[in-house]
Amino acid sequence: MEMHTCCFFGHRQINENEELIKNLSDTIERLIIDEKVDTFLFGSKSRFDSLCLELVTKLKEKYPHIKRVYVRAEYPVITDDYQAYLLKFYENTYYPEKLHGAGRAVYVERNREMIQRSRFCIVYYDKECIPATRKSGTRIALAYALKLKREIRILPRRSD
Repeated sequence: MEMHTCCFFGHRQINENEELIKNLSDTIERLIIDEKVDTFLFGSKSRFDSLCLELVTKLKEKYPHIKRVYVRAEYPVITDDYQAYLLKFYENTYYPEKLHGAGRAVYVERNREMIQRSRFCIVYYDKECIPATRKSGTRIALAYALKLKREIRILPRRSD
């Protein structure tokens, strides 16, 4: 675990609204200020991932020392052109060796990699949107983060 690292994971579709964006931005900024988080790990394939990237990128203007790292679940080897493209959005990218041969579980394993490397996890999890009988990568990742006793911030916040 890296003490100043935070990862993100959540549902592919989210209920995006101003309250969520403000809560998410405030949560990220509090981690930068109060916990000295300087590295953010990102996956892909969800609107939550892309929203988090947008917000961290905006905060990077105010906190230029922070780093965005894209943890690839695909393409163990990438071309120089693709790497240059990714580095327009991130300071670094890598493909975890342990993902080789993961098959359909590659995204679950990638999330585990990000959780293992992070002290903090910011999660978009809305249990009302997922039937209890359906497999959910977000639910699996959240259970793993809880098992490893990571510091977790769950959005959307509910008043109930």
